[in-house]
Amino acid sequence: MTDCIPVVLFTYKRRDVLERTLAGLRENHVPLIIVYSDANKNERDRQGVASVRDLLSEINWCEIERHDRTENWGLGRNILAGVSEALERFESVLVWEDDLACVPGTYDYLCSALRAYRNEPQVMSVTGWTNRHLIPEAVKDLPYFDGRAECWVWGTWRRAWQGMMAETALEKMQRLVETGEDPARYGGDLPFMAKHEQASNIWAVRWLYHHMLHGGLCVRPPWSMVEHIGFGAGATNAVGKNWLANGVLSPCPPIPRQWPTPEENPQCARRHRKMCPRPWSDRFPRLVSQIRKLQAKVSRRREHKR
Repeated sequence: MTDCIPVVLFTYKRRDVLERTLAGLRENHVPLIIVYSDANKNERDRQGVASVRDLLSEINWCEIERHDRTENWGLGRNILAGVSEALERFESVLVWEDDLACVPGTYDYLCSALRAYRNEPQVMSVTGWTNRHLIPEAVKDLPYFDGRAECWVWGTWRRAWQGMMAETALEKMQRLVETGEDPARYGGDLPFMAKHEQASNIWAVRWLYHHMLHGGLCVRPPWSMVEHIGFGAGATNAVGKNWLANGVLSPCPPIPRQWPTPEENPQCARRHRKMCPRPWSDRFPRLVSQIRKLQAKVSRRREHKR
């Protein structure tokens, strides 16, 4: 399988969503799945993890490689390590989590994109997911290029991943600021996530800043081929994000006969900022400072009266 592009799949405890995700991968005739199954973090999750691993043992429709963690790594650590390991062996990979369903044709579309841009250094990733509120107005049936990367069904190359693990998200953000760039150019959520990356064991914000540091682009489809199905009960990292749901998916976009020249769509950054605006405390720091001083003054007066 020298030219094989594997799917690197990350699972935890939710068998119900994993069943739908695997059904989509089977429909897409994925040839190789490399699974990183995280261990339970408490006794309550033990049965769910065991059920997920039983389901993985039933896969007989493609080649499968299992990596069952013996301790709980959490999402961020598990993905960073798993992707790094896979890219030591393969030039390019596609990455799935266990709650991401896709339409038929998704695998072929993303593999075609990875092959088309394998030697384009500015293109650092591809994705099968986009949100209806993010799609630029002029986009019809061709993919477009975005300066913000994606973490819901995405792919990359060994060349683009280089340096990813050398710094935390916060360190990458600080380097970006030193160059005079706005760390919230692609959404006010990015600086917040960077500050909480280590404590929350998340990973995607590091990938986003890795793109921004290198002027990298992500290839997005003209409409989503992927839906996040993990917003319900038992969700962890997707809690409260059901507003990102796309609903019923359309069939896979046509694979371009000639993939477009990499050039960021000028609407992308503005649309990301509209979807994830900068917190008002960041936009009006002087006002926030004055309010806090006033609150402290009122508190002192109340204490004095007591």
